[in-house]
Amino acid sequence: MSEKVEKASTTSSSFEEKGQNNHIEVSNAPFIKSAAEKRLVRKLNTRLLPLASLIIFLQFVDKAALSVAAVLGILQDTKMSLSQFSWLGALFYLGYFVWQLPNTYFLQKFPIGKYLGVLLILWGVITIATAFGKNFAQLAVLRVLLGVFEAGTYPALIMIFNTLYRRSEQSACFGFLYLSNGLGSVVGSAAAVGIAKMGTQHGITAWQWGYVIWGVITVVTGIISVIFLIDSPESWFLQLTEEEQEIVKLRTQDNAVVRKQKVKVSQYWEALKEPRLWLLFIASLSHNLQNGGLVTYSTVLVQGLGFDPIESILLQIPSGAFTVIYIAIAVYINRRSKQIIYTAIICYSVSALGCLLLAVLPNTGIKLLGYYFTWAQTGSYVMLISIIGSTVSGYSKKIFYNGANMLAYTIGNFAGPLMLVESTKPAYTPTMWGFFGANLLNILCLLGVRLILARINKKRAPERSSEPTDVYLNLTDKEDKNYIYNL
Repeated sequence: MSEKVEKASTTSSSFEEKGQNNHIEVSNAPFIKSAAEKRLVRKLNTRLLPLASLIIFLQFVDKAALSVAAVLGILQDTKMSLSQFSWLGALFYLGYFVWQLPNTYFLQKFPIGKYLGVLLILWGVITIATAFGKNFAQLAVLRVLLGVFEAGTYPALIMIFNTLYRRSEQSACFGFLYLSNGLGSVVGSAAAVGIAKMGTQHGITAWQWGYVIWGVITVVTGIISVIFLIDSPESWFLQLTEEEQEIVKLRTQDNAVVRKQKVKVSQYWEALKEPRLWLLFIASLSHNLQNGGLVTYSTVLVQGLGFDPIESILLQIPSGAFTVIYIAIAVYINRRSKQIIYTAIICYSVSALGCLLLAVLPNTGIKLLGYYFTWAQTGSYVMLISIIGSTVSGYSKKIFYNGANMLAYTIGNFAGPLMLVESTKPAYTPTMWGFFGANLLNILCLLGVRLILARINKKRAPERSSEPTDVYLNLTDKEDKNYIYNL
């Protein structure tokens, strides 16, 4: 995404071909991004990022449709209690959890673009079917299935970005991708107001129309993704020139990702033995306790401050705008400071302040300020994903790290809605204190990760070999003694 002159942040920077096998080695000299490479990056940005962002946008809207439906009559029409509503929020992530292991396998065995496109079509169908659920039992089954089919989205797109973009480019790319969540909140909320004003049309109520409309759009996007989603340098839609094909080979060294269909179990075991994996797992899990609770209960929380249903939907638009701002600021700080972990910690500090305000302020409109502060955690999550992308090498190991992160994401989002107990409404004060503590735990975990990686960097600095590393050997970051971690 950046077209600036930059230094390599990895062991790769200048390159030379090795023998006749087209394996490429890396040395440690700084490089200047050529005009041809800038054109390649622009091509990636214009042909990949818009569709990827649309997919994330739809995932957020389809998932968050339940929150909007809560103030448009779904509880009354299906005779659900708030406790059952909490379970609907949680059951989505049960499906997410169930699919994580199969998803890790399928990501390595099938073309990622086509696999993700099929998942989109299936979850679009489930979204449409949700409109016609008559009771809690039917909706519960549909929510589990929705979780199953949405579960592959982030891991698939993360692997695509890890494969196609340099490590120094990835935080900005992930930031652009996650901006779609904020856009989903803004556009989705605005659309929800329009849908709410439709009332009942052709025997279908407003909350049902929301599911039908977004479900149809999702199915169409899935078909487009099967055909057009770029998932490798060889994708037909990328249409690389010979010069660009050579540049892609060079860029492969920087991101340290070469797609391999053979699973290396040894890389799984290596990941499991690393304290860093577990610290990131805990951070992701505690992060998503808050995410799951806020996404499911967003409109309910705001309505509890004294606003009517339409106002509570409209007030989600600023939360989406704040999400965009927080992510943009986080990406900017990281690109200027090159301190990805400290950037995440800054965002968690703002989010913790928001949770503190929600816990201690009286239950009035002024608490909206705290609510909007809590969405700073979205900037942290962009950095958290980027930490994995820029500090893990080895194809199977990177997939395993991403899978572990998605497992934590699933558990956290499953438990988060259940933390909002009906007896504590409308303020849900104990839950806000819990979210405050989770933010502090995230900060401690990330400080631990940084300490571990900084020590390894310090040890490797004087020992780095002048011999370049051949990325096609598929070495892990532990095996490659030339590998320097981004902090």
